[in-house]
Amino acid sequence: MVCGVIGMNETLKTIYNLRSVHGDFSSKEVTPDDLNAILNACIRAANASARQSYSIIVVEDRSVIKEFLGYDGDKALIFCVDYNRIVNTARHLNHSYQVEGMIAFITGSVDATLAAQTAAIAAKSLGIDSLFTNSIHRGDMRRIYKQFELPQKHCFPLIALILGYSATEPKHLKGRLKKGVIHYNRYHSLTDEELENIVQEYDDPQKHLGSIDNWKERGFTHYLEWFYSVWSKRGANVLPERLDQFYEILKRADFLETLGK
Repeated sequence: MVCGVIGMNETLKTIYNLRSVHGDFSSKEVTPDDLNAILNACIRAANASARQSYSIIVVEDRSVIKEFLGYDGDKALIFCVDYNRIVNTARHLNHSYQVEGMIAFITGSVDATLAAQTAAIAAKSLGIDSLFTNSIHRGDMRRIYKQFELPQKHCFPLIALILGYSATEPKHLKGRLKKGVIHYNRYHSLTDEELENIVQEYDDPQKHLGSIDNWKERGFTHYLEWFYSVWSKRGANVLPERLDQFYEILKRADFLETLGK
């Protein structure tokens, strides 16, 4: 765990110790008070024009979490881009509110993501682990809309956050890349030498940058060779189908507009 850094406060310690628990949650339950504290914290996240253009579906049934999100966990939060509350409140006041297509989707996605990350940090501060997953986008997304009774218009399930307590302690925390990620003052295109340095960073067993550790045993010279040739291609055969589904749902939700409309 990250500790002992001079000047590090409790907030930074919490952030530095964030980790993803991939289904290895124990049977210990998240208490209602802790869940409420997480929810109260996450809605404090910054949002455009004070609109909070998102909704959060709280899932409390472990069997539903397993069936529809694909992982075991005690609680789950599904963060949706959602303008229905805003549109309906305008109608209630005899006003109208225009949902501005893709612009609205991007804005709502930022709002929802900020709230989701705040929830993960709040949970960790209470000793609760988490896992972000896009499993809600796998398979037929219509079942997600049906199970959670999501509105067909102006609503899109963006990301799910599973909450619980890890059954085991990790040997190490995953590392994070800085080269090529952080740019000072202006964007810097990487040179071949810098790209090679990144390849070597991923290969360094002390930095734990990759998603697996046994890539050498699998016959690869570099970790990123495994990443590009195996991991990145794992769903290539269903990609066109998924893209068609995304397009259909976003169009139905009025988040896609036709130019010249």
